[in-house]
Amino acid sequence: MQRMDNAPLSTWPWEKLGSYKYLLYGPFHARLIYSMIWEQTQNPRWCLHILLLCALRGLVHQLWFSYCNMFFLTRNRRILQQGIDFKQIDREWHWDNFIILQAFMAHMALLSFPFLENLPLWNTKGIMCCIVLHVGISEPLYYWFHRLLHSPYFFSHYHSLHHASIVTQPFTAGMATLLEHLMMGVIIGIPILGTWLYGHGSISLIYGYILVFDFLRCMGHSNVEIIPRVLFQIFPLLKYFLYTPTYHSLHHTEMNTNFCLFMPLYDSIWKTINTKSWDIHERTSSGKNERIADFVFLAHLVDIMAALHSPFFFRSLSSHKFSFKLFLIPMWPFLFVLMNLSWVLHTTFVAGFYNLRGRLHQTWIVPRYGFQYFLPFAKEGINKVIEEAILEADRMGVKVISLAALNKNESLNGGGAMYVKKHPNLRVRVVHGNTLTAAVILHEIPQDVNQVFLTGATSKLGRAISLYLSRKKIRVLMLTQSTERFESIRREAPIDCQKFLVQVTKYQAAQNCKTWILGKWCTPREQSWAPAGTHFHQFVVPQVLEFRRGCCTYGKLAALRLPQDVQGLGYCEYTMERGVIHACHAGGIVHLLEGWTHHETGAIDVDQIDVAWTAALTHGFKPL
Repeated sequence: MQRMDNAPLSTWPWEKLGSYKYLLYGPFHARLIYSMIWEQTQNPRWCLHILLLCALRGLVHQLWFSYCNMFFLTRNRRILQQGIDFKQIDREWHWDNFIILQAFMAHMALLSFPFLENLPLWNTKGIMCCIVLHVGISEPLYYWFHRLLHSPYFFSHYHSLHHASIVTQPFTAGMATLLEHLMMGVIIGIPILGTWLYGHGSISLIYGYILVFDFLRCMGHSNVEIIPRVLFQIFPLLKYFLYTPTYHSLHHTEMNTNFCLFMPLYDSIWKTINTKSWDIHERTSSGKNERIADFVFLAHLVDIMAALHSPFFFRSLSSHKFSFKLFLIPMWPFLFVLMNLSWVLHTTFVAGFYNLRGRLHQTWIVPRYGFQYFLPFAKEGINKVIEEAILEADRMGVKVISLAALNKNESLNGGGAMYVKKHPNLRVRVVHGNTLTAAVILHEIPQDVNQVFLTGATSKLGRAISLYLSRKKIRVLMLTQSTERFESIRREAPIDCQKFLVQVTKYQAAQNCKTWILGKWCTPREQSWAPAGTHFHQFVVPQVLEFRRGCCTYGKLAALRLPQDVQGLGYCEYTMERGVIHACHAGGIVHLLEGWTHHETGAIDVDQIDVAWTAALTHGFKPL
């Protein structure tokens, strides 16, 4: 059921400001600076504490988000196995509106109760007083307000926005309407103001209560069960005084139960407790709730800054294609330390997942950065990590593992052939996916083209592209200094097609050719030999810089758009747009969907290029 926007207090006053809403913190900063410079007091505490609390509240939510998305730690205890998709991410983008709102509510409280500015740092009696007020007033008040929100009018006009997210995450806790968060501010404020009225208030109590409140809210929406079942076995009554992520997750799937804030005691008193809560909690907290993947895409880290694109860092980065951002530079020292620590890691980790037609697809990461693959002393260690990942996938029952980027480097492991040769009884199919990569590149070339210029011509992809085009009677200018390797490829072509393969040793040979296929890095001087109107296709990583953008056009790396029925996808694959994946990734998926039983390693089978392309289109993949 969708929320109706014409209800009072159902929208935020700053909704149209977008990210400029953070300027609303400006008056707090201005007041703080003014007090420190022009007023006699050097301790403008109220303004400083509001800003600091807002920052800490955001940090609590971010840390919970990061933890919940560390699937290598949490996948065994996830409650609902579905992922968070882009639609939900966009809907919850402004989850932190309530922090801004409650900052202004705190300011209003300070204006109404000026004595709050003179609270002591600590008061032990205040802790018990706050607990009594929370248990006796805030908890039942929230319970009945929540029950009210589930009445037909209030649910359709307000609370349906929060319940639009079946699979919750920490940011879901903040996703609600203005009315709901106004009431939540009152619920938070009662123990704080009440403790002050009893004469036991303190600054540490305000910090502690608010941050614990947010911590428990994030925990309840984490979709990861962190409360061990043994805790309730030792203290049976505790389950009525502390809810669990499983307990609140049930409220999102079966909405007429489990209404409490943090204490199931009130659901028990008013007969709204879900009787399945404890059984499901026992199962999810056992750590045996993992679902085995059908498909694994084995990727690796690219560079220091790109590591921030991992789904467990920042949602605002991972849910969009990667691009360098200046404001991330201060994090470089932390990332540099992280890079050095990666040397001691010898196992892959799960970075993301999604579902396609009932099959679980996961991305595993080899903890090595791109430049490390070119260090001679690192080759053996990297191969060992990849080999262990393949063997682990085989033990688990994974059907297909697809090697990404440098994990299938010819000089490293022969495009994966080394592992298949070493372990001939593998049940998991090892796939490099380059057959479909070649297909995507070849089908980007216009049908009226009769000549192309190819760099990286003797590489695995270069060989396949050359042989395929020669069969189509298209002349291929193959840039290579090695006559021996060129002749080896040319002999593979049918006799009547060999004449279409021409060795060239200089870029000048392509000065009249307007179709360039780049398989190796190309400098500005080398690009300058291309005539105006040239289109640069490319399979070189990283992509070439577009020095001739004014008079030429540049293609992107070979990629395909996932079928529309993909579910739970909420992260972008490096520089790809939403829902777009590298062609080698798609090639592995097609291998799974087709049920092919062969390994796709080593040299590309040219005869299979059109087969892979047709299969990809049949399964709903779309060219860009």
